[in-house]
Order: sequence, then structure tokens, then C-alpha cells
Amino acid sequence: MSEAVLYSLVVGATVGLAAGYLGSIMVLEKMALVGDALSHVALPGLALGVLFNFNPLVGGFAFLFVSAVLIWHLGRVTKLSFETLVGATFTLALAIGILLFGDNLDALEEALFGDITKVGAIEAVVAVIISAAVIALTRLIYRKIVLGLISEELAISKGISIARNNLLYLLLVSLTVAVGIQITGTLLVGFLVVTPAAAAKTISANMSRYLLLSSLFGAISAVSGILMSSYFNILPGPLVVISGIAIFVIVIIIRWRKKFTY
Repeated sequence: MSEAVLYSLVVGATVGLAAGYLGSIMVLEKMALVGDALSHVALPGLALGVLFNFNPLVGGFAFLFVSAVLIWHLGRVTKLSFETLVGATFTLALAIGILLFGDNLDALEEALFGDITKVGAIEAVVAVIISAAVIALTRLIYRKIVLGLISEELAISKGISIARNNLLYLLLVSLTVAVGIQITGTLLVGFLVVTPAAAAKTISANMSRYLLLSSLFGAISAVSGILMSSYFNILPGPLVVISGIAIFVIVIIIRWRKKFTY
């Protein structure tokens, strides 16, 4: 096993854990399309990194960060849903990103679908630190966000700032997406924030199990996809998605058989 694959597995496992954990909130809030669409916003930043010879992931996160703050602010001002605002933003960002890449099709393909050969020790360490920080911060606001979902009035009466927690949550999603781009690319990284949590919700009887399975399914999807990518020598993004969908299908079958049995 090459060092690049080993480092990719570290990145995939840690990002998968963080993405699954974050995604559990997104599925509860019925914001699945937000996680998928938000990932495309990074494309112009990645393109600028390629054009001006700096780390594309820095540019990608910058665009994600600014977009998250902008979407949060517009949501407060216009009262439009996150889905509407993210939908409008991601289509514009996708168009601009493709135009900026121009004829550099290799770089565009890497940005869209990821490339494990570009992952090194520094990227692995950064991914571990960021993923650990994301999980820790998400744990701090998890109950507050869930309480806000149950009753905004009750959350406000307890001194919880729903708007501030939503902003922090969007920024944490942006961080996770930015790190995950190097594995699955902008086109597919949103999958890690949605599908593992959806699969976990299907068979979870309580919140503790839901959180655990969401994180576990995210890590398994990423790791198995990367392993298959290194074995078949193809881009990892699609294989990560296939692995996650396989988990989802297995979970649905298990649930169906239990229901049929009882």
C-alpha cells in the first residue's frame, strides 16, 4: 500500500466520521439538499488556486466560508429557506468554476471527483485536526439545534441563539466539505453529509445510536471507496458513493426483513 493511499485512508476515515456526525443534524432538519449543493460552491475557489498556483483547498474553503456567511445573512434578511438560497448560489458557483478552469480538463476532473494521489502527510494531519474540532464543536451545539427543531420558542426562552448556532453549523459543514473535496471532489462530497445519516436514521431507535451509526457509515463509505479506488486505479469519488449506497440498500433490506418478520 502506497503512502498516498494510506494518507487518503486517514483523511477518508476522519472526514467520513465528521461528515456523518454533521449529516445527522442535516437529515433531522430535512436539509439534505443543502449539504450536497453547498459543496459545489467551492469550485471557483479551487479554480483560482489552480490558476494562481496556490493550494486549491484554501481557495475552496474561502469560497465556502464566504458563501456560508452570505447564505446565513440572506436567510435572516429575506426569510427564505436555506435550500432556496443554497440552490441559487451553487448553480452560479458551478458555472463560474467551470468557466475559470477553461481548457484545463485534468484539473477540472480532479476538482469534481477527487484524487487520492495528491494526499500527503500534511493533508492527513490537517484532516484529523479539523475533523476532531468539527465533531467537538458540533457536540457543543447539537442539543441546542435539536431543541430549536422541536420548538424555537422553547429554545429562545432558554437563551439559545438559533441564528448563531445555524451560522456555526454552516461553517462546520463548510470546513468538512473543504477537507473532503480531496477525496470525493466537489461533485460528490455532499454525499458524505447526507447518505450515511439517512441510512443510520432508518435503523436507529434513539439519538445515541443514530449519531454513532451516522459517523460509522460515513467512515466505512469513505474508506471502502478509497480502497477500491487504489485497487482498480480509478477516481475515488464515484466508488465512495457506490459504497455508501450499498450500505443504504443493505440497511433498507434489513429494516424490511425485520418488518416482514414481525
